[in-house]
Amino acid sequence: MKEVGVKWYSPGRIIVYAVVIFITFLSIFPFYWMLVIGSNNTAAINKFPPAMLPGANFMVNVHKVFSNIDFFAAIGNSVISSTVVMITVLFFCSLAGFAFAKLQFKGKKYWFLFVLGTMMVPSQLGLIPSYMIMSKLGWINSLNAVIVPGMVNAFGVFWMRQYISATIPDELMDAGRMDGCSNFRLYWNITLPSIRPALATLGLLTFMGVWNDFLWPLVVLKDRSVQTIQIALRTLNGAYYQDFAMILNGTFLATLPILIVFLLFSKQFIAGLTEGSIK
Repeated sequence: MKEVGVKWYSPGRIIVYAVVIFITFLSIFPFYWMLVIGSNNTAAINKFPPAMLPGANFMVNVHKVFSNIDFFAAIGNSVISSTVVMITVLFFCSLAGFAFAKLQFKGKKYWFLFVLGTMMVPSQLGLIPSYMIMSKLGWINSLNAVIVPGMVNAFGVFWMRQYISATIPDELMDAGRMDGCSNFRLYWNITLPSIRPALATLGLLTFMGVWNDFLWPLVVLKDRSVQTIQIALRTLNGAYYQDFAMILNGTFLATLPILIVFLLFSKQFIAGLTEGSIK
């Protein structure tokens, strides 16, 4: 007897496909709308109904963006700060998560609760003290002011601690210690290869968070030579006139690098998740 399968045109699947297509449309439309506005002029945008197709002024608006800001320098600053913060967060947070998950030391639970407690404090409350510290260190108008405070965060420690606790059995740690492994070797040779899905997730979230950060770089980066792309785009706003076509063109160009990074690493990210689930 042949097994009766679910037909592709069944009502349940049609509803699922319709919802997926609708959500995909909502996700893609903002990027398409940035392209439409960035390739037209402001007059075409203000007319009713507004332009819905890309225009012929894309390169004209690109030239305007490059004339008003040092676009590639700002992109380079964002790439440097985002990459360095991502690497350091992956190392320090995974190391701290390993310690909280698999090592025994005095006051471990209280220290972990203290780390969790810092997540309850709004980051805006630390703006003035952090600025004073950066000023004392002489890091104002330096990428150090963006990189160093973000080298470790409470969410990353919590995320890695929970993942390591659920993924790495204590028996594996005991076997490694019997073979003469030090704590750091247990972390480097046994734990890290087994938590690649968690590292990929935390890395992508950290990179995008630093890339999109606006408030803190706005406070500490005043010199145009060290501004990140988000701060540089802010200078495209005129005091009396706003060229929305130029602004959205610059925003579209600034979005492309992070989309490329996500597309390049999404396959490895999904593969890592699948490998972790199979293990």
